[in-house]
Amino acid sequence: MKESFGDEAGFSLLEVLIATTVLTVGLTALAQLFAISTRANFSAKSTTMASILAQQKMEQLRALTWGFDTLGLPISDVSSDTTVVPESPAGGRGLRPSPPDSLKTNQDGYCDFVDRYGYSLGGGATPPTGTLYIRRWSIEPMPSNPDNTLVLQVLVTPWPDRGSDSTASTRRLPDEARIAGVKTRKTQ
Repeated sequence: MKESFGDEAGFSLLEVLIATTVLTVGLTALAQLFAISTRANFSAKSTTMASILAQQKMEQLRALTWGFDTLGLPISDVSSDTTVVPESPAGGRGLRPSPPDSLKTNQDGYCDFVDRYGYSLGGGATPPTGTLYIRRWSIEPMPSNPDNTLVLQVLVTPWPDRGSDSTASTRRLPDEARIAGVKTRKTQ
């Protein structure tokens, strides 16, 4: 008796090629998805770090003295150096109004540089070696109440993206953080 295997003998060469092609297309799409998700995770990490650094600087600025003394006279911290963390009580600009382009360029007293671990490397106009983020801030009297209210803005950007380009826009770019706040004089 002769056994017949018929069409059940195995896969043909054409079926193997089709299956291999489908598998290759699927793996290629998966590799692209992996690359996209890796870039998105890196961007999210950078934006989160920039947000933390911006909030840290905002809290440092908001903690400076801006109020009234016991006689009701205005007192302002105009000497603390906020380009270092923690701030130094002298040698800086404190809450003095900043130059108009302090969010666009590195202005001494209104800019500091941060390494990849989040440690301040100090201020100045030129980033030192190891700079990963540039942190700039502006302090402006509020037009409707200039003697008692300040508008504070902080912009944190990765060093290679914006750098020291004086023509750069102040709009937020990817991987950056920009926050604004208001500080009003309070009775001591």
